[in-house]
Amino acid sequence: MELKSPEFKDSQFIPAKFSCEGKDINPALIVGDIPQEAKSLALIVDDPDAPMGTWVHWVVFDIPPTSRIEENSIPGRQGVNSAGGKNYHGPCPPFGVHHYFFKIYALDTVLNLKEGISKEQLEKAMQGHILANAQLLGLYKKNK
Repeated sequence: MELKSPEFKDSQFIPAKFSCEGKDINPALIVGDIPQEAKSLALIVDDPDAPMGTWVHWVVFDIPPTSRIEENSIPGRQGVNSAGGKNYHGPCPPFGVHHYFFKIYALDTVLNLKEGISKEQLEKAMQGHILANAQLLGLYKKNK
């Protein structure tokens, strides 16, 4: 599998449009080489550089297998982020450059979990069902 974005390259800076300094919407993502037997996709976006530990920015699951997740979209059922919302929460680091990991998983099942689950609950539910996965790394530093 592979994961790319038309908005930024791997290990490059995420445009401000997708952060708390912009529209705070998710960037478009291109998913390649999805296994044919995949029944759903799951996506986790997190920042391990956060001062209080890893900050979860987005949890989405039961995404129908697709080669493109559109900008500013809700592609599946949403879990809860570290801000307590069921939505994409863009980069907003308090200081310095932070690393944002976009992680996509192809699953051999549709999880049928309720919305609002945590990243940890999703990771546990995915165990034994991951056919393939890919990652895209974006960087962000506040302009102010």
